[in-house]
Amino acid sequence: MQKPSSPSDTSPSGSTHFGFQSVAEGDKARKVAEVFHSVASRYDVMNDLMSGGLHRIWKAFTIGRAAVRPGMKVLDIAGGTGDLARAFAKRAGPTGEVWLTDINDSMLRVGRDRLTDGGLILPVAVCDAEKLPFPDAYFDRVSVAFGLRNMTHKDRALAEMSRVLKPGGKLLVLEFSRVAKPLAPAYDWYSFNVLPWLGKKVANDEASYRYLAESIRMHPDQDTLADMMRAAGLDRVQYFNLTAGVAALHEGVRLS
Repeated sequence: MQKPSSPSDTSPSGSTHFGFQSVAEGDKARKVAEVFHSVASRYDVMNDLMSGGLHRIWKAFTIGRAAVRPGMKVLDIAGGTGDLARAFAKRAGPTGEVWLTDINDSMLRVGRDRLTDGGLILPVAVCDAEKLPFPDAYFDRVSVAFGLRNMTHKDRALAEMSRVLKPGGKLLVLEFSRVAKPLAPAYDWYSFNVLPWLGKKVANDEASYRYLAESIRMHPDQDTLADMMRAAGLDRVQYFNLTAGVAALHEGVRLS
């Protein structure tokens, strides 16, 4: 069931992948938006059910590796319900600046409301990761968790993330990745049977969770994504496999 992927998200004919489907390049963002408009209200519940709570451990590891300090400027891209932004804001303190952004306004509203309910008022913006509305060399840290695989042009998005980093700043990409081969058959069965079933029963949306399983298979593997980050101008690129490669955290530093 594993599908090969490559650094190129689009073909010369202007088509790209939406899960296992081939769609017009201009249609992918709209179709991804429909998925997240549909699942926004049940997003956190489904994350806990699908991963058995492991996503919280993966995010905690990412937060630790980010090593945000008081006064830092941090950009959380595709931040959804605000888990990382909340943790970064607590570490950056009152002298820091943490932005929560997402291309999907339904997800962003959920995140903004959760942060407000927790007593945090952060700058929030609907924006496209491929065209970030921030100046060059502005942020000390940029993060994207479980969002890169949904972007139409991953290379452009990574280049934008690199652009807005200060020299010495770090990009952190947490994403589903290529699981260890001995586990692949069981993982495939779970992904294409249990995930859609959970989506249907809990979120009343089987199709969106089938897309989730497919999009993971179409995402670049660990080494390919590391090469893409280097091509985007990042150095000291490394990755950490989490839960046997079900997810992976990639890091890269902009040196100049």
